[in-house]
Amino acid sequence: MKKKTEKAIIAMSGGVDSSVAAKLIKDQGFESLGIFLHFWKDPDMDGNFENKCCSAKAFMDARRVCNKVGIKLYTMNFAKEFKKEIVDNFIYEYKTGKTPNPCVRCNKMIKLGLLIKRAEKLGYNKVASGHYVKLKKIGEKYKLYKAKDRDKDQSYFLWTLTQEQLNHLLFPLGDFIKPEVREMAKKYKLPVAEKKESQEICFVPAKSHNEFLKRHTKLKKGKIKTSPPTPLLSKERGDRVERERGEVIGEHNGLPLYTIGQRRGVEIGGTGPYYVAKMDYKTNTLYVVNDFDDPILYGDELIAKDVNWIAGVEPKFSLKCDAVIRYRHKPTKCKVTPHPNPLLIKERGEDNRYLVKFNEPQRAITPGQSVVFYKGDEMLGGGIIS
Repeated sequence: MKKKTEKAIIAMSGGVDSSVAAKLIKDQGFESLGIFLHFWKDPDMDGNFENKCCSAKAFMDARRVCNKVGIKLYTMNFAKEFKKEIVDNFIYEYKTGKTPNPCVRCNKMIKLGLLIKRAEKLGYNKVASGHYVKLKKIGEKYKLYKAKDRDKDQSYFLWTLTQEQLNHLLFPLGDFIKPEVREMAKKYKLPVAEKKESQEICFVPAKSHNEFLKRHTKLKKGKIKTSPPTPLLSKERGDRVERERGEVIGEHNGLPLYTIGQRRGVEIGGTGPYYVAKMDYKTNTLYVVNDFDDPILYGDELIAKDVNWIAGVEPKFSLKCDAVIRYRHKPTKCKVTPHPNPLLIKERGEDNRYLVKFNEPQRAITPGQSVVFYKGDEMLGGGIIS
């Protein structure tokens, strides 16, 4: 009896990665269909801006690629869901002093999560994307590993995925480096072989991050102060502080415009540079330091919330592994244990919280960013820095 052909939807962005992924999946014998997703775009830009992930040019490129590969291309409008789950959350997190990573949430809720559900309704059991990550099934469990191309590895953005979602996913680029992918695009004569890629947040105009927040949040100016002292700094580094700690030295333009460790945008005439050490939303005060390596910018632990383990079950504790506290951050040794006060988090309804202690202090641990755990090349899971 002839084996039934598997069916796969390919998330088409019009870029070289998804285009080569489409060709590879088609050549593997899948009954393939390309889907181009439409997301939300900022109406306040008066028609002068298109979401980079779903611009008219991106759609035309995706259509030309699908014609070349020999598959049909359809569109799905995820604008409403994208606005609610990604954009609104992005704005809310900044309003409350966090620095979110919208791409992590988008993969979970929209770009992969929602697409898997829509694909199933259409009778397609698999969804393929151009992410650089390795997916392997070992026994009955799916595991995620860093891609061959370490510079392009995107496992950091996929820690939210569940075993059920991984059962539906295909990542055909995990065993290739970017130059090889471009060479394949040329070999297959794909019309996007030389196309440049964009790594900015898709719904924010290039270099207009703060302008976006100004349009969508109510900002209030406030005082900039030198950071309050710490015992280590007062004892060992006090001679390097040029101003008295706690002195008012300027005015900020609204706390959501700043993030821990940031230098750019902290404009204090005639002095500096300064780095953001703390945002106090109760007093609307921005605290800064003028030393890149000021001890107040370092921490040796954090609390991770909303933690997801790729295996679907908790590992054995204490877990010794590597942690990455922001994209492209160097992995650092750490120990992960359950939250030290389980009764408190249970009372608050805050499940999946863990204490992460680093072997060495880390600079600019930023609430809202993702902390992702690795054991060698295997990505174990991750959470949100609380």
